[in-house]
Amino acid sequence: MPHMVAPSPFRRKARPGLDDGRTAIIDIGSNSIRLVVYDGPIRIPAIMFNEKVMAGLGRGLVKNGALDDEATERAMIALSRFRRLAMQMGVARVRTVATAAVREASNGSSFIGRIESLGLDVELLSGEDEARMAGYGVLAGIPDADGIVGDLGGGSLELIRVSRGEVREGVSFPLGVLRVAAIRERGPKALERVVSEAIGTAGWEAKGRDLPFYLVGGSWRSLARLEMHLSGFPLPIIHHYRMPAEAPQRLIRSLAHLDKARLREVAGLSSSRIPTLGHAAALLAVLVRYLGSSGLIVSAYGLREGLLHESLPPEVRAQDPLICAAREEGQRQGRFPEHGDLLDRWIAPLFRDESAADARLRHAACLLADVGWRAHPEFRSARGLEMALHGNWVGIDAQGRARMAHALYRSFGGDGVDPVVEALLTADDVQSADRWGLAMRLGQRLSGGVAEPLETSKLELEDGALVLRLRAADAALYGESVERRHKTLATSFGLKASFLTAG
Repeated sequence: MPHMVAPSPFRRKARPGLDDGRTAIIDIGSNSIRLVVYDGPIRIPAIMFNEKVMAGLGRGLVKNGALDDEATERAMIALSRFRRLAMQMGVARVRTVATAAVREASNGSSFIGRIESLGLDVELLSGEDEARMAGYGVLAGIPDADGIVGDLGGGSLELIRVSRGEVREGVSFPLGVLRVAAIRERGPKALERVVSEAIGTAGWEAKGRDLPFYLVGGSWRSLARLEMHLSGFPLPIIHHYRMPAEAPQRLIRSLAHLDKARLREVAGLSSSRIPTLGHAAALLAVLVRYLGSSGLIVSAYGLREGLLHESLPPEVRAQDPLICAAREEGQRQGRFPEHGDLLDRWIAPLFRDESAADARLRHAACLLADVGWRAHPEFRSARGLEMALHGNWVGIDAQGRARMAHALYRSFGGDGVDPVVEALLTADDVQSADRWGLAMRLGQRLSGGVAEPLETSKLELEDGALVLRLRAADAALYGESVERRHKTLATSFGLKASFLTAG
């Protein structure tokens, strides 16, 4: 679909170093209407504002094929507010999209006319558009995604094959969570029959065999939050949360015994999603079985992020979102630009045998190695730990967050292992992160955070020793605190520390 630009009230001046202004997306779905305002680097913009209204536009479709009058009035009130907020926030571009409910309703065209009278240009996405954008959304936040994306909305379900950074084939079914309720009322096997016929006719049966199924949409994210609560998962980050393929069946059994009061106690679970949890779980259980999925991975990114990602130049889409975000945060809060990249190159010779995935996490940790300097000295380690564990990162799972967190914790002088980190990592993972952190700590002390000492010195593993080489002119940099950190790092490798000068 062409990029629709809202009227001139949304224009504003670009800010140096960022994109050409804040971007907003208004997503008119079958169940909810949402405004999201993004700001920051275009590859991985941060959400600066997010608000939804559960208008329930799709409920009328089940009854008579039209948008409900009460729901449309609620929607118009929300859309008027969203337009006004976007103007006041200095948004440069507002993109308004409508999906299944508006697309299929007999009065959808008149509803779009009312929206456009507010000054919002509406893109009516086809089912294929929805599928493609959901796929791009998952790739924006999980670049190495390889499997089937399932985007469950109120009115439709989209399935999309993604691999190697590309969106492949996709299909849309009228199986939104609001419609599943009516299907299940026909009998205990009705949903399975409908899904079986839909999947089979479209040629998608077993298409996800031995591949993960990526969950997109508020209903499925709510299921994942319930699963996290029931399993006692130590990190309340929904993005990249993994569940086994049998999780939907477990959730169905749990929901049969949980009342609304218990469900309201689940952190992050929207009360508006509670009535549809059982339907979402039932649909997911059937889909996983017919697709042959190996497991489930939750994506916090979906259609809205896909709209942004798909519009980027290919070279920008190819950028690593974790590295981009960590670099931007490091430059924002650190003392010296490019310090994190330099520090990563300096400690890299100690970790030549690491995988590319490990090197990537180490690089991200180095980019954040100077973010704690403004904090109180006694809380710098806690600052590093908190930033990695709970920061707004994508392209990283819970274990990756924990490894970065422990590296930063140790680099800022923390002792021991945080309980959340300990619960998520193996002993070997803790040890490798420990070494990253101690190497970063040595580099920070030697250089004082500036470039030249790291550019003119070398850190190497050589003949049973961890060797630090300095120019003779820089020998004075090897002070007592540097020597102490050098020895601590060498001990973590089971080696002796060796200091050499040359030139």
